[in-house]
Amino acid sequence: MVHKMKFFNANIFIPERGFKLGGFEVENGIFSEVYNHEEMEVLGIDLNGAYIIPGLIDIHTHGNSNEDFSDGKPEGLYKIAKYQLQNGITSFLPTSMTLPFDSLKKAFCNAYDFTLHDHPECAEVIGIHMEGPFLSEGRKGAQNSKYLCSPDYDYYKKLQRACDNLIKILDVAPEIRGATDFIKKLTHDEKEHEIPIISIAHTDADYMVAKDAFSLGIKHVTHLFNGMPSVHHRAPGVIGAACERDDVTVELICDGIHVHPSVVRMAFKLFPHRICLISDSLRCCGMPDGEYELSGQRVVLKSGEARLKDGTLAGSARNLFDCMKKAIEFGIPIVNAVESVTMTPAKLLGLENKIGSIKVGNDADFIVCNDRLEINDVFKKGISIKGHF
Repeated sequence: MVHKMKFFNANIFIPERGFKLGGFEVENGIFSEVYNHEEMEVLGIDLNGAYIIPGLIDIHTHGNSNEDFSDGKPEGLYKIAKYQLQNGITSFLPTSMTLPFDSLKKAFCNAYDFTLHDHPECAEVIGIHMEGPFLSEGRKGAQNSKYLCSPDYDYYKKLQRACDNLIKILDVAPEIRGATDFIKKLTHDEKEHEIPIISIAHTDADYMVAKDAFSLGIKHVTHLFNGMPSVHHRAPGVIGAACERDDVTVELICDGIHVHPSVVRMAFKLFPHRICLISDSLRCCGMPDGEYELSGQRVVLKSGEARLKDGTLAGSARNLFDCMKKAIEFGIPIVNAVESVTMTPAKLLGLENKIGSIKVGNDADFIVCNDRLEINDVFKKGISIKGHF
């Protein structure tokens, strides 16, 4: 049975161009037609000039709603995914913390099981971001040092097999013992479709180490500026090395706490069309101030800041839609801010012909907003989560 809907009189987001008045058609959950203003037929559902943004893609999020992906609970991941969709995030990579192998395996298998079932009220799990345990002790941040270890190919491979190749981003500190051999083996010994995106993270790497790591095949940097040395004019570090590589994308936490607004603006100039805004949200996202848990450690959320007992800044308490709006508030042009949460992460994951933009053939995942970019409704594969249409 064919399910077809037409929408008109909408300001549709077009990558690199911004919002253009037009209409579109959805057939069986896919965009089947996209019209400009001149071609637009006054038929179907009148969106009354609403602003239409592609569904957001969060490639780095640990949890929300007092749930953490790393707990490995089916009901927890369900709550996380439902909250994401309600806030305009239609696809995401649940992200692990540094934990024992058995805990990671449980969480990863839970994610795989989640993908085997249809959850129309939830955001899609499109992979896993494995943030630990191959990280630097000196830059561990809120990662639990008890479980850090040197990069181990067999360790990784067992996890990847357990979740049927669902690991899409794998974090490594390239300066630690065994990292170079690990990266070489990972990029050269596997079938191409099984190789995850390798990302520099929680690292003390200097410029030359980072430059060499990029030449070996690393193409991504996890939460730029956080968990790494700052830029110095005689020691540019990971940030300088990444800036010089047009094939390297970077993540940026834009919650107004992790990175100063001026540095957010600087990052968008240094890395044009290469920034993926992320939430790096913890279980305290969407929750009131109080005490929460993070991989066996106590986290205190106070006035929007989540910190460990020793004062170390942990992840964020904001969702990705709020981070996008923060970027716009900080002076990032809307077109760049929206691209950084839609098309750029879609391209990174090789999914630009499925999600991340409103174009023919893509999943009909989109957000209906007012002119202040406040969410009125969210559609997943052409179905309104509010049941309006």
